[in-house]
Amino acid sequence: MNRATFTLLALLLICALSLVAAQQRARKLFVATEQVQNEERRLNQDWLRLEYEQRNLSKSSRIRDTARNQLHMSPISPERTLYIKESK
Repeated sequence: MNRATFTLLALLLICALSLVAAQQRARKLFVATEQVQNEERRLNQDWLRLEYEQRNLSKSSRIRDTARNQLHMSPISPERTLYIKESK
């Protein structure tokens, strides 16, 4: 009977240690999942910000203002148009 008691005690100890190890792994996986979800949220916010910025930069009024102010371009007018005739 003494031997059976020690065997059951050893099995109980092994089960308890495996339970603790499984809980520790679960905690680590939970923490890793939370970190990945936080990173996903941050990347989604960056993506939305970049889409917004792209929409603003691609607006025709912004392109027109940049062409006029930075590149010193002006719209075409008939007075400034030169017509060249080909001589034969």
